[in-house]
Amino acid sequence: MPKLDHLRPSGLHHNPAYSHVVTASGARTIYISGQVSVDEEGRVVGEGDLAAQTTQVMQNLGLALKAAGASYANIVKITTFVVNYKPEQRPVIGKARSAFFEGMEPPASTLVGVSALAAPEWMIEIEAVAVAD
Repeated sequence: MPKLDHLRPSGLHHNPAYSHVVTASGARTIYISGQVSVDEEGRVVGEGDLAAQTTQVMQNLGLALKAAGASYANIVKITTFVVNYKPEQRPVIGKARSAFFEGMEPPASTLVGVSALAAPEWMIEIEAVAVAD
């Protein structure tokens, strides 16, 4: 397992949903393309339901991590893109996403509101960077 340090810099507000700084040392860096809410057959999962789509996206990230011999614990940074983002959506996304990081320090994280994704049914897309042995 690589060594990950989740730093809490003095002067920055501590938010339990993400880490401001993560340092990683390991043999491999894994870059995972933005995952969207589709199943193995390419069917949209949770159309119109942000929580359901976030859960499916996180499950897809898990499959990509597993293929690379890694897990959620190896993620050092995620970037989340949300169509027509409104601040009241953050708790919905956070609740669905946090279940996958339960019992561990969360990765560094950025949330970006966008006007659209590649398909109109997609509400959220998450990409990740992980470090593994």
